[in-house]
Amino acid sequence: MAKLSDSASTEIDAPRDAVWAVVAHVAAWPEWQATLGALDILETDAQGRVTLCAVEFDAKVTTIRMKLECSYAEPARMSFARVSGDLSALSGSWTLEHVGDGRTGATYQLDVNPGGVLNFLLNAERIGKLRETLVDARPPELKARVAGA
Repeated sequence: MAKLSDSASTEIDAPRDAVWAVVAHVAAWPEWQATLGALDILETDAQGRVTLCAVEFDAKVTTIRMKLECSYAEPARMSFARVSGDLSALSGSWTLEHVGDGRTGATYQLDVNPGGVLNFLLNAERIGKLRETLVDARPPELKARVAGA
């Protein structure tokens, strides 16, 4: 069975609160995450943070649609998990930590079990390509977004 479970990290020249502001602004994710095509907010919490959204992303072999539930442990961790949609399972998170001198360590974790027909389309080479675009690319994208903010 084809599964993708991996993480990638970077250090960002910005304090954790500044990085948190970008990570926690889920509605703006399509502006800086290249594979995320559409995001519709379905529910928010009392602080106005997205708690449920519908997303589409380009997995290269197909467009994936699902609903994600989002949770927050400010300012250190933001998590998301599939509640319905095209994949059998998907969960991920951003973990932020102070690394000194106003810098932040950011780690992106993604766990995907495509299930169904997608299992037959994904071989080791395609899983490697998906890892590059869905996991490895995220920390540099975040870093560029924070630098441009």
